[in-house]
Amino acid sequence: MAYEIDTFPGRTVSINGEPHLYFGGTGYLGLQTDALFQNLFIKNVQKYGTNYGASPKSNIRIDVYRKTEHVLCHLVGSEAALTLSSGYLAGQLLAQTLDDKYHHLFYAPNTHAALFQRKIKPFTTFTALNIAVREHLETKNNKETPVVFLDSIDFSGCNYPNFNALKTLPLEEIILVVDDSHGIGVVGENGGGVFNLLKKLNCKELIICCSLGKGFAIQGGAIFGNEERIKKLKNTAFFGGASPATPASLATFLDAQELYDQKRMELRNHIAYFSTLLKRPKKFHTMKEHPAYTFADPQFTEYLESQKIIVTSFPYPDEDAQLMSRIVLSAGHKKEDIDHLLECINILPKL
Repeated sequence: MAYEIDTFPGRTVSINGEPHLYFGGTGYLGLQTDALFQNLFIKNVQKYGTNYGASPKSNIRIDVYRKTEHVLCHLVGSEAALTLSSGYLAGQLLAQTLDDKYHHLFYAPNTHAALFQRKIKPFTTFTALNIAVREHLETKNNKETPVVFLDSIDFSGCNYPNFNALKTLPLEEIILVVDDSHGIGVVGENGGGVFNLLKKLNCKELIICCSLGKGFAIQGGAIFGNEERIKKLKNTAFFGGASPATPASLATFLDAQELYDQKRMELRNHIAYFSTLLKRPKKFHTMKEHPAYTFADPQFTEYLESQKIIVTSFPYPDEDAQLMSRIVLSAGHKKEDIDHLLECINILPKL
């Protein structure tokens, strides 16, 4: 059931005037309602203003963009990076740029809508994707480089952390484009996401895009890749014609590095605590270091709601899609919140 609320959902949410614990959303570090983080953001709004609508190619350029991209490169492990106003825009920039006569686009199962430029159906299995890519490569006089799009965190456990299905593809001949929106800031060394992990697979070219909102609690997006690729993307009309991320958001990212580390450690402690005490963990799809616990039973969602617990549960990305249900821990939760959740789950004879 959908509810309309008038405040941001933190560790709790008010439903029909009644307080409920909230174990949903994508605010993994719990910073959107954190007072210290908000004060950093307010300080930067006072310095940089509420919005900056100039082109990134303007003759007046605020240096916070260059500084942020430098820090992001170091964090992720890429040669170069660029920032945009959203993760969706980052995905669309890549999809539009690579959709030309020199490339052939392939979409892995469960690929996010942000990476689609045309009405191309994703493959339902990696086996079918593998066959299609190899058949394409075997076509005589074929000058189109295959580009495979996928999500790093697909909530089924198919990709991160092992990427076993991906490893079956002829990666040395593939440009790999990965949406790491649910990984960056949360998984990997210092929250660097999956770039260094996927770099070891030696694909023809690796490009990562992401939202900065889920792991870093700021409105913005980013793309990571080699210097040549990032330079080409920056030279597109698409990039030059779009407003950039607000400088206040990026400045807050720079100022909050110690806070990110602290909250990431708190989140990982929550994950370890919950996972250790959870009975019948096989009833959930989980991923190493990630706070999402996916399940398929709508009656379980209704049961949790009866216990004053709200989780993520809705058809995604549209009404015709399969119901997406998951429990999401955040660094903003308290131990007693998690204890109550565990008590409600563990007393059930079956899920």
